[in-house]
Amino acid sequence: MSKLNLICSSGDEDVPSQLETSAHVHWQRFTVTFDFPVCFTKNLFRPENPLLIEVLNRYEADSQQDRRHRCLFFIDSGLANANPTLIEQMKAYAAHHAAAIELVCDPVPVPGGEQVKALPTYVEEMKQMLAAHHIDRHSYCIAIGGGAVLDAVGFAAATAHRGVRHIRIPSTVLAQNDAGVGVKNGINQFGQKNFTGTFAPPFAVLNDLNLVWSLPDRDKIAGMAEAVKVALIRDRAFFLWLEEHADRLAAFRQDAMAHMIQRCAELHMHQIAHGGDPFETGSARPLDYGHWSAHKLENMTSYHLRHGEAVAIGIALDARYSVLAGLLDAGLDERICQLLETLGFQLWHSSAGKRDENGQLVLLNGLQEFQEHLGGQLTITLLRDLGVGIECHSIDNDLVACAIEWLMKRSGPHNSDTP
Repeated sequence: MSKLNLICSSGDEDVPSQLETSAHVHWQRFTVTFDFPVCFTKNLFRPENPLLIEVLNRYEADSQQDRRHRCLFFIDSGLANANPTLIEQMKAYAAHHAAAIELVCDPVPVPGGEQVKALPTYVEEMKQMLAAHHIDRHSYCIAIGGGAVLDAVGFAAATAHRGVRHIRIPSTVLAQNDAGVGVKNGINQFGQKNFTGTFAPPFAVLNDLNLVWSLPDRDKIAGMAEAVKVALIRDRAFFLWLEEHADRLAAFRQDAMAHMIQRCAELHMHQIAHGGDPFETGSARPLDYGHWSAHKLENMTSYHLRHGEAVAIGIALDARYSVLAGLLDAGLDERICQLLETLGFQLWHSSAGKRDENGQLVLLNGLQEFQEHLGGQLTITLLRDLGVGIECHSIDNDLVACAIEWLMKRSGPHNSDTP
């Protein structure tokens, strides 16, 4: 073996690297810049609204502005059923803008919720549609629906032709303020949430606030958990705003909901762009505060709990743990719980207290699964103050058990698993 002094680039400096090797080694480094718009609008498919056309044209040279863009839409079947005229509106919009949009077929309904992420066959069927209609890298795969549908369609788009242009049109609170503005796609496999997936930024995200108003109340509430989460770890002022407007949010007042969704999305986007690790190559996942237990609870309840409902429980659990660990001032855990409850969340489910045959809390397995999803060092985001998250690399199982017991007791003697 010969020792080679190699030069590798690190930022603006040349840093020598020592390798024991008999081979010639060439270092290669390049940077790929991602940029995509996240737009907020109303009545996206009203013929007079130019937003979708402008987005479709954004990469075209002036000489190509008149080209027709081939588009394949996948739509959340739950959304389509709740909005019986929506598919016709989409078809009418395409017909009105026929010079710019070519619908390769009618919008294709796909199962909503975790069902679409439960079986790989759904993604395979989507890719078959993309292949059958010759959707290439200059065509568009467009998903309209909740976070699970965006995840699954995004995965299909990212793996077809190694990536076709994918536009997200989120239709739920959680998708508009969190899941839809990120860079992840995936499905559940082997008993693990998001085991199979990709990091693939969308071509664009188009948030139509009018889609939110038709949601069932339960889904409107569920999406607010992510706003509380990101406020707790990144923006104290936003947390105080949520407290001040909790009653208006609980009543689904449109002005309050619109501000909550947009501010939450902005904070998520800032973390992804400026947090230093958009594709999660390290061990930290700050935007997953409250999620280690939430993901496990979703699985333990066979997804009877909505993602946001499980996250709310996880937020409360980790807030109490932060107090017990001496990180967070006593009383702030109760304050956080009161906000969540005012918004409409129930902060207990019997699965949280389930034990295995050895008497161990099953929920604690979520810590190992959370770590395995990324690998590396266990890294859990906890709270040091309102708006201040802190990364911790060890968790005391006994304190977790105490936090679970605290949640159970404060939920009252007649606690219910019904969200």
